[in-house]
Amino acid sequence: MELGPRNLSRSIINHRSYVPGQQPEVGAITVKLNTNENPYPPSSEIRNAILGELEYLRLYPNSPSNELRNCISDLHSLSLDQVIIGNGSDDLLNLCTRCFSDDNLKVGMLEPSYSLYEVVSSLQGSTLIRIPFADDSFSLTPETVINSGANLFFITSPHAPSGREYSIDCFREILSGFKGVVVIDEAYADFAENNALSLLHEFSNLIITRTMSKSYSLAGLRVGYALASPELISILDQAREVYNVDRLAQAAALASLTDRNYFRQTRDLILKERKKFLSQLNEWEWKTCESGANFLFTKPCDSKGRTSPEVAANLYEYLTSKNILIRYFPQHELTSSYVRISIGNEPDMNILLERLIEWKTQDQL
Repeated sequence: MELGPRNLSRSIINHRSYVPGQQPEVGAITVKLNTNENPYPPSSEIRNAILGELEYLRLYPNSPSNELRNCISDLHSLSLDQVIIGNGSDDLLNLCTRCFSDDNLKVGMLEPSYSLYEVVSSLQGSTLIRIPFADDSFSLTPETVINSGANLFFITSPHAPSGREYSIDCFREILSGFKGVVVIDEAYADFAENNALSLLHEFSNLIITRTMSKSYSLAGLRVGYALASPELISILDQAREVYNVDRLAQAAALASLTDRNYFRQTRDLILKERKKFLSQLNEWEWKTCESGANFLFTKPCDSKGRTSPEVAANLYEYLTSKNILIRYFPQHELTSSYVRISIGNEPDMNILLERLIEWKTQDQL
């Protein structure tokens, strides 16, 4: 049988897949600063936690991940029915589109932002409303969200790819006026000064998503969670895959969450490197966004003081040739003159700095 368009759903015909950052081969000698992973290993506590589950792998995992939900509810001073666990926070973003959008109920997002919002909306067959930022300061105007006409609106805070933080008052204004469900994607919140957790007690139309890929070093296990009112969590739970988080992932996530000292130590090391790297970029007078995330979004200047999409692309290609991976977003005019650099450990950041100095002092174009 030869499949053709008549055999495919309308949503998959028009669908464009998410394109992740480059992943080098295992064992490759690479300074990897392109996908905002944590440069430090996860807590050593997860080893015994995972080993303790091996003899039970013949059994299905706890479907709602209750032990993990209970730990997270205690961590954030919420009730158990305000927490849901996902196979990474991307799983939860997908659940949001399943539950609160369709060919009639629209999805909204700020542009540019995390491109997965477009992907999950496309798969659902939902109309996507894009609210463009006015400039590369990535300011958020509440009225544009409130009047968007969407039923579900995604906001990344800190913003990706800039790292900009938004105020609680800004979110309060949006939530007060928006008639649908607002998802604040807090993937990087552990590196920020502010978060929206306090608003959960004020607004029943708020969902906050978090991931354990960044600040807990568990990108390879895929664990995330969402926080919301019991009513919204109940709806998301209806659409959740029955065994969406495996037994090993639940055990590892629980061990990581309870090792608070290690979490704080590694987070503080990242914040220290971020501050040091930002200081250097400012000294070079590269326009760089103040970041609440584990990356910096910066506009490189070449040896002649020029900035442009060509300059940013040249730096990206130069570093790639030196086995240093960063991220470049040429698809949008507000991002095409910038590069995004994840914060690595001190040795990796020192190597990066050496290569940046080399690039800065050569004639690139």
